[in-house]
Amino acid sequence: MKKEIKENSSARAEFIRSVKFLLFSVSAGVIQIASFTLLNEMLHLHEWFSYLVSLVLSVLWNFTLNRKFTFKSANNVPIAMLKVALYYLVFTPLSTWWTAVFTEPSYGFMWNEYLVVAATMVINFVTEFLYDRFVVFGKSIDTAVKPTLDKDE
Repeated sequence: MKKEIKENSSARAEFIRSVKFLLFSVSAGVIQIASFTLLNEMLHLHEWFSYLVSLVLSVLWNFTLNRKFTFKSANNVPIAMLKVALYYLVFTPLSTWWTAVFTEPSYGFMWNEYLVVAATMVINFVTEFLYDRFVVFGKSIDTAVKPTLDKDE
C-alpha cells in the first residue's frame, strides 16, 4: 500500500512538473513568436536569422524559469547552462537549416514561415523536456533549498 501511495505521489509530481514545463514553454513561445514577428515583419530580416535570435531569447527565459520552478534544481548553473547549450548546439543548426529549407524560395518548398516556426517549437518542446528532465536536471531535481522565514531575523 505504501509503495502504491509513493508511486501515485511520484506520478503526480511528474505530471505537475510536465504542466509547469508546458506553461513556461508557452510563455517562452510567446517571446519567441513576438520577437520573430518583430524581426521578420517589421525589420524584414531573413527568416532564419529572425528565428535564431528569437530562439536564443526564448531559451534564456525558459531555462531560467524551468530551473527554478519546474525542476527546482540546486545544481551548478554554468554546468546546467552548458548542458542546455550542448542541446542547442545540435538543435539550433538543424532547426535553422530546416527553417531556411522550408521557407526560402530557392529550395522550392515555400512553406509559411509561421507554420515552420510553430512545428519547430513543438519539436523543441518535446525533445527539450526529455533532455532537461533526464540529462540537465535528472539527478538534481527538487534539490533547491526552500526559503524559510526565520522569526528571529
